[in-house]
Amino acid sequence: MTSRRGLATGIASVAGLALSLLALPVTPASAAPAHPTADPQATAIAAADRVAAAGAVGLRKSSAESLHRVSTTLGDAGLYYNSYERTYDGLRVVGGDAVIVADGTGRVRGTDSADGAAITVGTTPAVDAARAASVARGQLPTVSTVSKPDLVVLGGAQPKLAYEVVVKGRTAKAPSNLHVFVDAATGKVLDQRDDVKAESPAKAGSNAAAPRAAGNGNSYYAGQVNIDTSGSGSSYSMRDSTRPGISCGREGGSVFTKSSNNWGNGQGTDLETGCVDVLYTVQTEWNMLKDWLGRSGIDGNGNGFPASVGLNDVNAYWDGSSTHFGHSQDNQRQATSMDVAGHEFGHGIFQNTPGGAGSGNENGGLNESTGDVFGALTEFYANNPVDTPDFTVGEGVNLVGNGPIRYMYDPSREGDPNCYSSSIPNTEVHAAAGPQNHWFYLLSEGNAPTDGQPASPTCNNSSVTGIGIQKAGKIFYNGLLHKTSSWNHKAARKATLQAAVDLFPGSCTEFNATKAAWDAVSVAAVSGEATCTGNPPAGNDFSVALSPSTATVQPGQSATSTVTTKITNGNAQSVKLTASGLPSGATATFNPATVQSGATATVTIATTASTPNGTSKVTITATGANATHTADFTLTVGSGNPGGCGGVTAWDSNKFYGPGDVVSYQSHKWTSSWYSVGAEPGAPGSWAVWTDSGAC
Repeated sequence: MTSRRGLATGIASVAGLALSLLALPVTPASAAPAHPTADPQATAIAAADRVAAAGAVGLRKSSAESLHRVSTTLGDAGLYYNSYERTYDGLRVVGGDAVIVADGTGRVRGTDSADGAAITVGTTPAVDAARAASVARGQLPTVSTVSKPDLVVLGGAQPKLAYEVVVKGRTAKAPSNLHVFVDAATGKVLDQRDDVKAESPAKAGSNAAAPRAAGNGNSYYAGQVNIDTSGSGSSYSMRDSTRPGISCGREGGSVFTKSSNNWGNGQGTDLETGCVDVLYTVQTEWNMLKDWLGRSGIDGNGNGFPASVGLNDVNAYWDGSSTHFGHSQDNQRQATSMDVAGHEFGHGIFQNTPGGAGSGNENGGLNESTGDVFGALTEFYANNPVDTPDFTVGEGVNLVGNGPIRYMYDPSREGDPNCYSSSIPNTEVHAAAGPQNHWFYLLSEGNAPTDGQPASPTCNNSSVTGIGIQKAGKIFYNGLLHKTSSWNHKAARKATLQAAVDLFPGSCTEFNATKAAWDAVSVAAVSGEATCTGNPPAGNDFSVALSPSTATVQPGQSATSTVTTKITNGNAQSVKLTASGLPSGATATFNPATVQSGATATVTIATTASTPNGTSKVTITATGANATHTADFTLTVGSGNPGGCGGVTAWDSNKFYGPGDVVSYQSHKWTSSWYSVGAEPGAPGSWAVWTDSGAC
């Protein structure tokens, strides 16, 4: 995480490509079928490859150029986002990437490309690789390694032949993994970008094969939580055997191991406790990505990245392949709260969507904002009763003693811009996160929320009605799948408007809210952006409902509900059922997990003895080939009052409690209003009802 404190788009069918476009070679990442097949992904890839070969992606190509597909990501609404790199005379073009969107029927839905001029450069360098390496080494005061220089073409307004050299080391304040681009003609530095995205305040104030193990975590920020670990018997490790790549250990050391599967002591200075918070966050974020956004893992291909705690710095950062967490300025807390850890892994999502990490302050600001957005999405998905969801960043860590480091609902509270302006491309990246953070809040909550979230100003004095964070997250993420290396606010506006049309056909509510929120942060309309007519979608559609839609259980008990789907348009389609928003320790099982629309299923939500008291909104998502719909189930565990904030319903102690007695729980005061006992007063298992007598 990081802080100061502290493409052209068009829609075409394959058959309708203009004959004047240059026919360019395309090298698929994997062999695509010559003709569409029943496999929708293969059909989409084949269509995208044909468009890439025809040159219909807005890049000024020549016969020396070709496109190479590097990845395909399935988004919502059955769309496949195909990412391409460009080469020129065999050299990789940095900043020459493109995205081609196609559906499973073989229809190309749009193209996006990085900005750049036609390439007409020589490919013979005047500067040798050794000199380029020396120039690059001089860009960091402390250097540990220097990569072999790679000859590339640096795209943009004035393409140049260059060497890309990766220098690892440290700046004056933080670690660095610096990509330096050295002019192959003059030896001057043309550009540089750092993989490390660090929370560095500027002002004070591989998984080994191992069985899955359900660990008990005593976290600092989130209370008692369940985490997935590895091991059995008397040997366990903080390595997630169910999520490849996810682990946590000591900075510069190995993954934490121990003889029991109980982790952390709940203290802010304890590193093992810090890893509990990190694992709880990234595992929750992983589940959110799957359940809410349909993404597989942090990298989109079912993989994650390791984490370490104990960084000796008032900082936390992503270095391009792992996350690292330091501590607060007073050294009383690890910088491992859910919004901070979710932010750092959010950088991994940004880097592993089309266009990569990119470069420049505006792109960097959008990258920082992306981290904040995924941190907020993770908090709201978790709905943890101790670390309640909000739209502030780092308030629990209190990094430098000034509270949150960013306010998404009003960035100006921390001196960051609420509104987009021409100065944003030259604004420090954490400040430059302000406009998109503000947009996401307005899209989620509106400017005058009624759910307890704070009011938010608008730059044009308009009123914006929010659509909820889950819908906002879908629009944001599917917009991100249009990203190229020249990503900026106008491109993000255009992409998210297109995403709103694609994700919610037949409804202009989401599109209008997306547009109003961009207008409200002063990101103006751009040429060629989508429009919404509100016409009902062609094809098949369905509805989903739950009966009952509420239940109250005690910890360890289960609740069931019937999931009913009905065909509302066209014919039946296969519908996959998933659940999100479950409280800690709870699981949801569907029988069956996939139905044909028009059929029913049963969902069983099972809690455990460790599931905390509280009320959760569990979202049942029904995903079909043509549409996605949701229904909400309200689950109350115990009395509905969570321990820590809101009420305590049980007290296991050897003391007799009577009316008016006061106890402390998680640094909070509670007063007994009445009581009842079991076998004898004060015996373990005796209980009372408590009233909040202090602010959380």
